[in-house]
Amino acid sequence: MGEKTPLHSEHERLGARIVDFGGWDMPLHYGSQVEEHHAVRAEAGMFDVSHMTVVDIAGADAGPWLRRLLANDVARLQAPGKALYTCMLNEDGGVIDDLIAYYLAPERYRLVVNAATRAKDLDWMQRQAAGVAVSVTERPELAMVAVQGPAARERAIALLPEADREAALALAPFTAMPCGELFVARTGYTGEDGWEIILPAAQAVPTWQALLAAGVRPCGLGARDTLRLEAGMNLYGQDMDETTTPLESALGWTVAWEPAERDFIGRAALQAQRDAGPPRKLVGLLLQDRGVLRAHQRVVTPAGDGEVTSGSFAPTLGRSVGFARIPAGAGEQVEVDIRGRLLPARVVRPPFVRNGKPRIQLD
Repeated sequence: MGEKTPLHSEHERLGARIVDFGGWDMPLHYGSQVEEHHAVRAEAGMFDVSHMTVVDIAGADAGPWLRRLLANDVARLQAPGKALYTCMLNEDGGVIDDLIAYYLAPERYRLVVNAATRAKDLDWMQRQAAGVAVSVTERPELAMVAVQGPAARERAIALLPEADREAALALAPFTAMPCGELFVARTGYTGEDGWEIILPAAQAVPTWQALLAAGVRPCGLGARDTLRLEAGMNLYGQDMDETTTPLESALGWTVAWEPAERDFIGRAALQAQRDAGPPRKLVGLLLQDRGVLRAHQRVVTPAGDGEVTSGSFAPTLGRSVGFARIPAGAGEQVEVDIRGRLLPARVVRPPFVRNGKPRIQLD
């Protein structure tokens, strides 16, 4: 038996197929992964993401400490509620985790990190905080629900105090605000509009049930994975890990190189790789034949072999797409070894889908 979120009884009541995910008992789907995927693209779906880890950072050194800890620069967050996506690197430039950092107030920040990396993330942060005027506080008493889709905010607005609704609807992407006891962020992992709502665990079930009554479809990890893949978003542990750098994981855009004097952890190694040229790159693939791309399949290129890191049938496109890490010099046409057959695939630039529409040429 794994750990359970405050919504576990709701998942069981709704007939979810429960699977282990990083030590948590989580819903894979509630009957149809594909229907859940389409519900998010067309209307609104909700995900229990309470297994993710919320960590609050506070103290006189919070800002400078995060500028050392993270490859992106929290100094860019000039107003409370602003958020940024970043990697947390080791000294070799490898990705310990990817996360979202929120600026709450002077000397106060909030990080949301992955579930499977919780223990090592907290250990790494606590070690880096030694001797620094900063506190690292995990918030296990909080739950988190993601409401995603073109109608998501409209369906969820009634959850918020009336006085906060107008401001919440006006939130720009990658900004957040407190709404009573809720923390509402216009972020997500599906390529659709919506909110990620952090809330007290005791409010998770009534909030979930209210969203259900508002017509928001419960969705499991299966749909979450195909949605994020279509949206061109990396999955930690597959598309990046401690053996790969942001430059090899199509995440160079998340590294703040300026100001040059900011010495974030991993900078020297990353700079050396940048100067020499990364030997590998992460690309999007569109399979040009029947079949399904899956992680660990061999990718054959004129510059040498690579490997599929994520792959699936994309319900919105009706085609199979994926990410692959291939030699930097590989061209646009590759082949993927699927059960002993080399099938042609084309290198494309993610995202594959954004706001429900294809973003790549399918023919």
